[in-house]
Amino acid sequence: MRRATAPAPGAATRAAAAGADDPQSAPAVAPPGPEPAPTAHAAQRDELRTEFPFELPRGYVDESGTVHREGVMRLSTARDELVPLRDVRVQENPAYLSVVLLGRVITRLGTLAMVHDGIVENMFASDLAFLQDFYRQINAEGHTRAAVSCPHCSEPFEVELGGSRLGES
Repeated sequence: MRRATAPAPGAATRAAAAGADDPQSAPAVAPPGPEPAPTAHAAQRDELRTEFPFELPRGYVDESGTVHREGVMRLSTARDELVPLRDVRVQENPAYLSVVLLGRVITRLGTLAMVHDGIVENMFASDLAFLQDFYRQINAEGHTRAAVSCPHCSEPFEVELGGSRLGES
């Protein structure tokens, strides 16, 4: 009966080192090259956006009958989320929280001089739902765009998740 003997310590490393001189058995390793320069796309990712434009599906109709659809919402701060909790209207009806919160973070709506919770509470329900969803997208995920790849050519590109009209994505 033959006994198998274990290789001597260091034999595996000696064999690997010997193979490193043999071009047929050496693994192909590319020499380190210069780091790629940052692209404009990478620079845009690093830039912090704090305001996001939107377009309401129906639009807010003011007292003179003017329809206001285009607006801007800013990112929410911790204070924006905490202050409404002390509001009596929110304490009596927790569903009112989103109205007060949106009144704080919408910075522009059409040609209105100022946006506040009184404006938001008089919006159509579909516009309120749109704004609530838009708020969640920009504050929970940090942006409303997603990086995707074309299923046919694998080319990367971005898609807007917020949409500009109800039902778009």
